[in-house]
Amino acid sequence: MGITGMISMITMVFSLLVLILSSSTVGFDYFQFTQQYQPAVCNFNPTPCKDPTDKLFTVHGLWPSNNVGGDPESCKIRNHRTRAKALEPQLEIIWPNVLDRTNHTAFWRRQWIKHGTCGYPTIQNENDYFETVVKMYITEKQNVSKILSNAKIEPDGIKRTLADLEIAIRSGTDNKKPKFKCQKKRRVTELVEVTLCSDKNRAHFIDCPNPFQPGSPYLCPTNNILY
Repeated sequence: MGITGMISMITMVFSLLVLILSSSTVGFDYFQFTQQYQPAVCNFNPTPCKDPTDKLFTVHGLWPSNNVGGDPESCKIRNHRTRAKALEPQLEIIWPNVLDRTNHTAFWRRQWIKHGTCGYPTIQNENDYFETVVKMYITEKQNVSKILSNAKIEPDGIKRTLADLEIAIRSGTDNKKPKFKCQKKRRVTELVEVTLCSDKNRAHFIDCPNPFQPGSPYLCPTNNILY
């Protein structure tokens, strides 16, 4: 092989390495940690929930997301360490399948495949994904129900202003803006989900980008939000 050929091969190998390294560190800008209020989720589900709900916000998912364009989904699995069975008792409490409590594992698996796989390198593998969520909800106190309760907002079934809800959540997230999802049925608007956002390294809370826009069926009004 001549010098020209060797230079060409080295350049090609170097380019491939750059591509591999860069592909493992790009693909999303931040994390959405979304929690759903169980009674509201069931109220707006097309079919009734199979079991009674708790008046709690529990985990919907941890989602790698982009500031602009679509969010990544169903990415390559780089490390095949699966979810540890020891995590399941905690997950059943903080991350239940609200719609069907006989089948938590399908819900968890769907969240991992669709969203968790795209969190690399912050999220290393399936077990790390679920350990991270347990840590966020319990150890790091990112439990929306408790954040609201600490601000004296309880699930009393009364109507709230969006400003009061936002101030309460900001008090537990370094004054960063959350994302709210509401739904309306028979002239009653309920708070369905609250999302807390953090940077792609999960080091800091950030203001949640991409709120629901006017005209969206999930946009929360300024007042009369049932919680």
